[in-house]
Amino acid sequence: MATEPLSDETLIFGINPVLSLLQEGQRPVEALFALREEGRRLRQILELARDKGVLVRLVDRIALDRLVKGGVHQGVAARVTPRRQPDWDEILERLEKHRDGILVILDGVEDPRNLGAVLRSAEAFGAMAVVLPKDRTAPLSGVAVKASAGAAERLDLVRVTNLARSLDQLREVGYWVIGLDGEASQSIGETNLKGGIALVLGGEGKGLRRLTREKCDTLAAIPMVGQTGSFNLSVAAAIALYECRRQRG
Repeated sequence: MATEPLSDETLIFGINPVLSLLQEGQRPVEALFALREEGRRLRQILELARDKGVLVRLVDRIALDRLVKGGVHQGVAARVTPRRQPDWDEILERLEKHRDGILVILDGVEDPRNLGAVLRSAEAFGAMAVVLPKDRTAPLSGVAVKASAGAAERLDLVRVTNLARSLDQLREVGYWVIGLDGEASQSIGETNLKGGIALVLGGEGKGLRRLTREKCDTLAAIPMVGQTGSFNLSVAAAIALYECRRQRG
């Protein structure tokens, strides 16, 4: 077996991500690499892969560690074809038909684990997609997919060339653009989050960029009573998404 590392975009590892790959069937799994040791969930994955005609290779831990470049693989990895994601125009068409959807926009996330965690929360709370700029943002790598716990296979991730223009277009289709900003005078709980909502979050440690902030219809803060300076990006996203769902019943 060749054990040279594969590219981040074509190697998915971890129990939940690989199981979601096989169950969702949104992109072909070319090969599955698994430890020879057996466990209930690993056996489930192997049986499902064989039922679907996926090439299965049993390897030792050293080979699997080398394959995933030291990632936490939980005994299994899959080689896949890149997932086809919708473009921005397709997302706008969907939003025009669903005027009460939730969209998550990330203004510069750089950590793939944060990206994966946001995808996990966004999918859990029913967001239609996650949007981020094409440049200077984390890739949808195996690390991000694993952090998403399988959500990356069920939720669209869209990259746009001009984020400011995209925010203008969201208003044109009737969506309200709300930026999360710790300095905002209005709290997220005081903000109307019903109807079509685009939640905009800034990158790690930087917050919203000036132009992005100016393009928001309103800014909202997550109130804090402790002495911690701010929330982690993925935690802030989860809190805001929960509040969206709470207000909608």
